[in-house]
Amino acid sequence: MMIKAKNIQKSYKSKQTKVDVLRDISFSINKGEVVGLLGSNGAGKTTLIKILCNLIEADEGEIFIHDTPLIHSDKRAIKYVSSVLEGNRNLYWRLTVKENVEYFLGIRGVGKKKIENKLLPLLRRFNLYEKKDELVKNLSRGMQQKVAIIVALMLDTEVLILDEPTLGLDVQSNIEIIDFLLEIAKSESKTILISSHDMKLIEKLCSRVLIINDGEIVTDESVNVLLRLFDVKSYIFRFNEPLSEQQRFNLANLFDNSSLVETAEGEVFKITLTRNEDFYEVMEIFKKFHILVDSIERDQIDFEKVFLDIIRRTKDHGVI
Repeated sequence: MMIKAKNIQKSYKSKQTKVDVLRDISFSINKGEVVGLLGSNGAGKTTLIKILCNLIEADEGEIFIHDTPLIHSDKRAIKYVSSVLEGNRNLYWRLTVKENVEYFLGIRGVGKKKIENKLLPLLRRFNLYEKKDELVKNLSRGMQQKVAIIVALMLDTEVLILDEPTLGLDVQSNIEIIDFLLEIAKSESKTILISSHDMKLIEKLCSRVLIINDGEIVTDESVNVLLRLFDVKSYIFRFNEPLSEQQRFNLANLFDNSSLVETAEGEVFKITLTRNEDFYEVMEIFKKFHILVDSIERDQIDFEKVFLDIIRRTKDHGVI
């Protein structure tokens, strides 16, 4: 077991109120696992990450990293952990890429020669070699995020904690960081915990997901099991000709979980079905209203819908 948390609680007090941020949080992560940490804003994710990084102290409970107790005044357990916090907070923008790596590894006791031997191949591998003497503030957001992750990787710890690694990135940088992390997950054999709102990132990288809602873990399950749990069948229908206003009205009023969507190729009808036999009912409705179908596609299940549905269910009925 690489990370084990047991009955973690954390609250904050103001003059008049006490806010319970984490309530009886327990989980474990095995060596080499890549686990996603999900939750709405204010659910407690960032607080939990700060506790795991030894930046703040839990009020109650125990955490073990590599069988070593994580104690706020004791740094033995934290030597197994490196992190990338939201907003590139482990970079100095007025230092170059190389200087950043040398500084942050230097304060962890790594010598310059050892840094250079490892750094240059890593910069080449991730297309940053030409930028090694560039000030970090002059790099793109995606490059800055790569540098932050490289700093964490260079520490060569067994646990890597990433807090919103794709937050604020443009589409191209987002793709680059996801590919970057995929390669790390496959080649480095790290135990990785990723907190993110980026569902595509979670679905591609993680084997398991922890979902926090109102300070409690409401789901601890593999990604595949979660996707099967909500395995409804979604279809996209394309039509031979544009729908009339009456046909649109009929479709809008006859089906739940459906929508008419305008695309570059024209209007399509999207519908989510919970039973196989419902498909034939849809086709009968099309026939009844003289709607000619040109093509039918199966739509991929969306992990974001799974996450939102879990949160909705827990709010309505408690922990699933």
